[in-house]
Amino acid sequence: TKMADQGSQGESQATFAKRIDPKTEPLTPEQAHLIRKVEMEQWRKKSQKLRGRNVVTGLAIGAVVMGIYGYTFYSVSQEKILDELDEEARVARMRAPKTSAN
Repeated sequence: TKMADQGSQGESQATFAKRIDPKTEPLTPEQAHLIRKVEMEQWRKKSQKLRGRNVVTGLAIGAVVMGIYGYTFYSVSQEKILDELDEEARVARMRAPKTSAN
């Protein structure tokens, strides 16, 4: 019987939390303020989540860019080494005695 009593009391107390349609019923200033407050809190939570995702995305893009930048420098330095080796090989060929195989 306790639960039945609570149920009937809960129904009578729940009238203050009934749903209203702002298009058909005018809002009191308190209701409008409460709605704005709840919407701002929801917006704040969503924006924090988005900010975290944006930071992760930014770091990932930055890592890819730095990887490409580093690989480009590595490739260019390898080309210089290969050019130096080619130059040394050309000089060595010029100094070597000429034979019919050359």
